[in-house]
Amino acid sequence: MVFHGVGLRRALELAFCIAGIWSAYIYQGVLQETVSTKRFGLEKERFEHLAFLNLAQSAVCLQWSFVMIKLWGKGKGVRAPWWSYWSAGITNTIGPAMGIEALKYISYPAQVLAKSSKMIPVMLMGSLVYGIRYTFQEYLCSLLVAGGVSIFALAKTSSKTINKLANPNAPLGYGLCFLNLVFDGFTNATQDSISARYPKTNAWDMMLGMNLWGTVYNTVFMFGWPEASGYEAVQFCKHNPEAAWDILYYCLCGAIGQNFIFFTISRFGSLTNTTITTTRKFVSIVVSSVLSGNPLSRKQWGSVAMVFTGLSFQIYLKKKRPKRMKKKKKNV
Repeated sequence: MVFHGVGLRRALELAFCIAGIWSAYIYQGVLQETVSTKRFGLEKERFEHLAFLNLAQSAVCLQWSFVMIKLWGKGKGVRAPWWSYWSAGITNTIGPAMGIEALKYISYPAQVLAKSSKMIPVMLMGSLVYGIRYTFQEYLCSLLVAGGVSIFALAKTSSKTINKLANPNAPLGYGLCFLNLVFDGFTNATQDSISARYPKTNAWDMMLGMNLWGTVYNTVFMFGWPEASGYEAVQFCKHNPEAAWDILYYCLCGAIGQNFIFFTISRFGSLTNTTITTTRKFVSIVVSSVLSGNPLSRKQWGSVAMVFTGLSFQIYLKKKRPKRMKKKKKNV
């Protein structure tokens, strides 16, 4: 009975994590697509200043993490000082800005699919810069993902989807997504280095430091000179309160989603979190196609299946890797 109760509790916790991550990030995706494609107000204007979303997201997550640290983050030990995040803050500011700017040129499903191919720049950097050797299975995963994204990009996009874009330009949009992934790689490497140097640093400390610098850099970029685009973004939100509310909800979804990710990693590990977030991306594409009017052709659906087959195979390989390591240790 005790084991049954523990198993049920674990199952409920996992269901809670899945529901939290899926609902927060799927709704955030809907809001992101809405803000980037919708025409607001009587004059039917587009919100052109998408980088403003990153500033708003950083500011909200900064306040959120500060509150979380005050409530639950009073642990012992030396933690990473706030200034140690300055370099990761730069790449974490530039990367997402490129990713969200891509929505002017490609559809939301295309952006989600392109950003799902994170393993490709990681493997390129690993093999070319650090001389890392990958297995045949890992190359197969990357080939499936790269092939799927390429087929999706080359397939004919519906006129309905193209008409919703501000400036349709597939090469530029996919190029921005690729650069987003490259900068994300540098951000993740720097975060890992900080965690290694300061093991007592928890997720809330990391969130606070990253968003502190993100808020600083984005504020300078958006308001650093008299003709900066941030002033126009604020004016647009004043004239179109609906857009302002969408941006606020977008930020809150991001903050809540990060909470669920941290909780999932702490309770079930990073592999479970990767599985949940990967399946969430697939559901986001389906939701965008059905609810937001972005119809996909059979060839595009096939390429989506190809990408997520590669990602699922990668998760399977990660799950097997610790077992292989344990066997090697036993043999030694």
